Parts: sequence; C-alpha cells; structure tokens
Amino acid sequence: MELFTTIYNILWGDLIQIPLPGGSTLGLSLLVLILIPAGLYFTIRTRFLPFRLFPETIRVTLENTGSSGREGISGVQALIISTACRVGMGNLVGVVAAISAGGAGAVFWMWVIALLGSSTAFIEATLAQLYKEKDPLYGGYRGGPAYYLHHLFIKPGSKRRRSVVASLFALSGLICWCGISQVTANSISSSFENAFQIPPLYSTIALVLLAAVIVLRKNTTVKVLDIIVPIMAACYFFITIFIILKNAALLPGVFERIFAEAFGLRQAVGGGIGAVIMNGAKRGLFSNEAGSGSAPCAAAAADISHPAKEGLLQALGVFIDTLVICSCSAMIMLLTPESLTAGLEGMDLLQEAMGYHLGEFGVVFIAVILWLFSFSTFLGILFYARSNVAYLFGDNWLSQTLYKLLALVMLFIGGLAAYQFVWDLGDVGVGLMTIFNMIALFPLAPKALEALKDYEKTMPKCS
Repeated sequence: MELFTTIYNILWGDLIQIPLPGGSTLGLSLLVLILIPAGLYFTIRTRFLPFRLFPETIRVTLENTGSSGREGISGVQALIISTACRVGMGNLVGVVAAISAGGAGAVFWMWVIALLGSSTAFIEATLAQLYKEKDPLYGGYRGGPAYYLHHLFIKPGSKRRRSVVASLFALSGLICWCGISQVTANSISSSFENAFQIPPLYSTIALVLLAAVIVLRKNTTVKVLDIIVPIMAACYFFITIFIILKNAALLPGVFERIFAEAFGLRQAVGGGIGAVIMNGAKRGLFSNEAGSGSAPCAAAAADISHPAKEGLLQALGVFIDTLVICSCSAMIMLLTPESLTAGLEGMDLLQEAMGYHLGEFGVVFIAVILWLFSFSTFLGILFYARSNVAYLFGDNWLSQTLYKLLALVMLFIGGLAAYQFVWDLGDVGVGLMTIFNMIALFPLAPKALEALKDYEKTMPKCS
C-alpha cells in the first residue's frame, strides 16, 4: 500500500509548485508536465493539425468507411469505440467537479488542452495503424502501444517474444480497466438509486447480466456500440442545445464569465488562478485520454485506406469528447443559478441543475444518459483489453474469457459499494499507461509525421 500510494502521488500529486500573484501556487503533476509539453510539441510538428486539417477530418469522417468487404472494423467504428471510452463519468460529474473547484475559467483551459491533445491523439493512432497485426481470434486487426513499443525495443530477428516495457504497458492497461469497471458500476447504481429509488443490488444484477450477454459473445461489442454511442451523444448534445436556446439571454454572460475567470484579475489577486488552470487542465487530460495509449487499441483495429486517416479520426474524437460533450455539461451547470447549486457536488449538483432546466424529466434524463455513458465505457474498455491480453498471454480464448469474467466481477462489486483503493487503482493504471506510451511516442513520432506528409500529398485523390 505504501508503494502504491507513493506511485499515485508521483503521478497525480503536485510534483512542482510554482508561486503565482496573490499568494496562489500552480501545482504541476508528473502527467501534466509530460502531456502538455507533448501536446505543444506534436501540435507544432504536425503544423497545427487540429486547425489546419479540420475540414479534411470532417470529410474523412463522412466518407464511406463501412466495414463491408473489409477485414475488421471501419475507421468510423474505431472512432465510435474510442468515443465510448472517452465519454463517461468525466464528461458529467468530472466537469462539474472541475468547475466547482476551479470556477468557470476551468472550462477555457479544458478547451485548450483538448486542442493540444488532438495532435497527440493523431500521432498515437497513426502509429497504432502502422504497427497493427492480424488478429487470429476475433478476425481483422489488433494493436496499440504494446505493439509499437514491442517494435521499438525488440529488433527484427530477435528471439525475445515480449518487450518488458510493452508488457508493463499492457499490464497497466488491464489494471486500469478493472478499476474503471468498478467506478462505472458505482456511478450507474448511485444515479439509479437517486432518480428511481432502485436498490443498488437490483440495478447492478441487471447491469452485469446485460454486460455478460454482450461481452461474452465474439463480436457483439462493436455492433452494440454502433447503436448506443451516436444516440447517447446526440441526445445529450440536443438537450443541451435546447437548454442553451431556452436561456439564450444568459449566454453572453456565461462566456464572459468563462474568459474573465480564465485570465481574470479577481482570481489572480484572490489566490485562485492556479486552481482555475490546473482543474481545467487535469480534467481535460483525464477526459480526452490523449497520450494515455487507450484509444490506439481501437485505432489499430480499423481497416482503413491510409494510417493518417485513422489519426485524423482519433484527433476528432478528442474534439468530440471535450469541446462538445464536456462543454455541454459546463453549459448546463453555468446556466443554472449559483444559489441553487451552492453546497452541492458531483451527481447531486448535476441532477439539481437538470431539474432546474427540465423539471423531473431532467433528473430522469441525466440518470439514463449517465447509464449509457458508463455502460458504453465498460464495453469499450473490454474491446481495448483484447489486444493487451493477447500480447501478454498469447492467442487463446481462455485468457480472453478470464479477463472478461474478472471485469464483470469488478462491475458487480462496484455496483454495491465504492472502494477508494480501486478508484485510485484506475488512476495509477492510466498514469502508468501514459508514461510507457510516451516512451514510444517521441522516438516513433517521425514515422507518424511521415505518414501525414504522404497522406497530404495524395489528399485530394485518397479515398
């Protein structure tokens, strides 16, 4: 436990304290010190790809990339899977927590981090495509950081079957996703108890049975996510648009508050500017997952005509997660009178805000949308786990099934009680994944940049 706590503090604790005006300090964790410079570096190296190639990203998304006649899933299906994992509790309760701790200005810094993270997401997804392998169990392809780390450390012709660093990444991912399974179930059972007074035991049993039917079948996960993710994202987006239009007169004041508190003198003088920046930055990094190495596990599975295309699609995934879905949560909260939400936090605060805007329907809606967000996250992480389980234990159904059963057990346990150790286990897992992933991204980035250059030469003709 002492070792675990030490690792957690190194990854997520304030490693460096920078004094700021007004007596505030800017605490920088190891992950922030790695991910933000990486985002800046890759944004410059890709020549500001998120802005420059945004129209092309939309074109690639809209073109026909269906899986008919292909081996494995399409590029858009890989985007849907990664979006299912990115869009979860962090987009709802996490955004509320960031604003509660850092004020409205935290939203601006979430946007900044998302724009930087898009370039990192492009690099890791393109590398996943470049180093993907055939999947003999599920069909199609598999890959991700474990596989490009393997190629980085194991030279062709070597008799070594596994790289130590690649194995550590794969193991960190499996630990992280077990922790997330527990958090997912706890979020669902709590929200259903609040909204419908359903005892956690009943909602958890129903959740585990439904999840088991889907994940224990060979290739059902992608089909289910193809339906759930677009519906849940569209519903949440259009409900938010309705709330915004209903409160259109307040909108200029909300944006003024966001920008004023992001740079404002009041926060600096009051000693809170560090909290504003870091709560927005940390929430943005945690939510969009760019650099953590999760999304490349889905990106590698895509059968797409050019590696850079999947890179562009995953860059769009970061945009969807933070600039669209997280912004929806921020608007719902910031358009609610502060007097109604004072003293509340987490799910209670969000349900109060939705109740203010939409009455009883709002409370029910947020419980259902949280169920969809969390359940799709669980399905997505088990898709991610396929390639890591295969890397560690080889191509066999026994290891694949045992990990799924372990995740279902964690889902059941999490629905009945919240164990802080398991929550922190997920945080440590994603932190270690990020460290190991970054070891590969910098030396292998020229390969991804080369693919980008090649794609740009043929962009008008590439299909």
